[in-house]
Amino acid sequence: MMKQNIIFGIDVSSKSSTVCVVIDRIKQGETFKITNDSFGYQDLLDRLNQYLITPLVVFEATGVYSLSLQAFLEDYHIKYLKLNPLKAKKLMDNNLRHNKTDKVDAYRLALIQFNAPQKLRAPQPKEYHELQNASRYYEELTQALIINKNQLHRNLQSTFPQIESILSTSSGRVYWTIVSLFPHAQYVLNHNENQVFQSLLAISGIGRQRAHYLTTRLYALARQAYPYDNESSITIRAIQRNIANLLSLSAERDNVINYMEKLAMQANARSLTIYESIPGIAKTTAVRLVAELGDLRRFDTSAQIDAFVGIDPGRYQSGEKDSHLGITKHGNHLARKILYRTITQMETVKATQPCHITDYYDKKKRSSNSRGYKKIAIASVHKLIRTMFALIKHDQLYDYNVATHNQRL
Repeated sequence: MMKQNIIFGIDVSSKSSTVCVVIDRIKQGETFKITNDSFGYQDLLDRLNQYLITPLVVFEATGVYSLSLQAFLEDYHIKYLKLNPLKAKKLMDNNLRHNKTDKVDAYRLALIQFNAPQKLRAPQPKEYHELQNASRYYEELTQALIINKNQLHRNLQSTFPQIESILSTSSGRVYWTIVSLFPHAQYVLNHNENQVFQSLLAISGIGRQRAHYLTTRLYALARQAYPYDNESSITIRAIQRNIANLLSLSAERDNVINYMEKLAMQANARSLTIYESIPGIAKTTAVRLVAELGDLRRFDTSAQIDAFVGIDPGRYQSGEKDSHLGITKHGNHLARKILYRTITQMETVKATQPCHITDYYDKKKRSSNSRGYKKIAIASVHKLIRTMFALIKHDQLYDYNVATHNQRL
């Protein structure tokens, strides 16, 4: 038996929202619209206050559009259920969604909590919301860095492709600064060795010995080059713009991760320490896990975390047919991406930092010819989540010897 029997289903759009009131599965009167602003929310509050028992509000997480509604509900301590859109679509009866309208969706959203009750979770502290905002901004900066790196690589192919081998990696502040000074092979050949040496020596992080070596190397690469574009081509401007963007984006990303670290320390310093104790999880990954997963103590089981990040198994049931599908992908896609990447990082450091998860991953890869690596990675993420949840729940740091003897991890 449900504790709540009065539900406001709200279908959120960009400027306004459609509201349907349902009591014990019965629609009450006509649906109504509210604007997504203080005036509309005051109207909603007046209608909520008409009932002796404060109704439950159910709505879909429609990106940025539902955030102001969520802020209003939290400020007035009104219980709500925010559903992932993919999950909401499955929970609503698809057979009855042929005539899709805001009114129908608002009604079906309200019915979800009657037909398939979902567990309500208390809102997390505001620090976690800001952490997640910062994490999303960090991801945007990362994607912008990738775009500009690819553009720089493409542009250099017609001016000085050989310079990409000047350092061990064609990335980072020192490399970008060298390329900004010598975006074309002719820029090297037009200067004498002392001028090139002094230019390199002026770069922070390059000493005299290294500057001498790089000068010799630059001349060898420049003589080897056969550029398509000349040194006055507009491609040079494009290269300089790429480098300016890369330096700016990289500096901003460093600032963001420092800001996130301070927030994570305020919100949950212990979780940060516990995550960093797990092999393969460095500071940046630990901070982003805190940002995207929030406080794991709000979950009752690790399976709930699986569902939160969308790696819980899907299921299709119709009549006598009962099929188990792949993972649902209903949850936090960025958290899922970070967890997958963590498995890769664990594999990279396993020689010096052993972990029971990489032991499992390697064992499955060796023993399975038909099972795809993706399925093994998903299973490894399951183990990582179980491990993280157990460590947080028991307030313990990771211990390889303990983990290898614990069959539940």
